[in-house]
Amino acid sequence: MGIAGDRKVKRAVFLDRDGVLNETVVRDGKPYPPSDLASLRIIPGTREALARLKERGYFLLGITNQPDVARGNQSRETVDKINHNLRTELGLDDLLTCYHDDADECDCRKPRPGLIHQASKQYGIDLQNSYLIGDRWRDIDAGTSAGCKTILIDYGYRERAPASTPNKRVGTLAEAVDWILTTESM
Repeated sequence: MGIAGDRKVKRAVFLDRDGVLNETVVRDGKPYPPSDLASLRIIPGTREALARLKERGYFLLGITNQPDVARGNQSRETVDKINHNLRTELGLDDLLTCYHDDADECDCRKPRPGLIHQASKQYGIDLQNSYLIGDRWRDIDAGTSAGCKTILIDYGYRERAPASTPNKRVGTLAEAVDWILTTESM
C-alpha cells in the first residue's frame, strides 16, 4: 500500500447490496430488493467470504441504488434499517446509497461511478487496486468507469448486458473472493 499525502491508500472491495450481500426477490427475470427488514436474508456464505477479504486487509464498502425511495415505493427509513443491519451483521466499513431514480440524472446512481468516487476520496482508496462485485450491468459499468476490476455474479437476469466486459464472471460471492485472493498473489 502507498501513501497519498499523509493518508494510507487503501485497496477496497465494493459490493453491490441486493443480489451480492442479500437475497433478492426475482419477478419476471428481474431482481428486486427486500421490502422490509423482516424480509432481509443474507446470502449463505457471505459472512465467511467477507471475513476472508478483511483478513487480507481489504476495506469493504457496500454501494447500492435504491430508486424505490424516489419512486415512493419504499421509505428511506426502511432502506436505512436494512443497510444498518447489513453493515453490522457483515462488518462492512460503510454502505453508501443512492436514493435517486434515473430521471434525477445524479452522479451517484450506478452505472455512474459517483458513489465509488465519493468513497475513494472519503477513505483514501486506490481504485486501480480495488474490485467491484455486482450482479447487474449497472454495477459492472460503474466499476469499470471508476477504474476498478469488476466481477459479475451472473444469475442470468433478463436484462441488458454490461457495456463493459467484467474481468471475471462467477456464480457466487465465494467464487468472486477466491478469484480476488488468487489474483492478488500473482
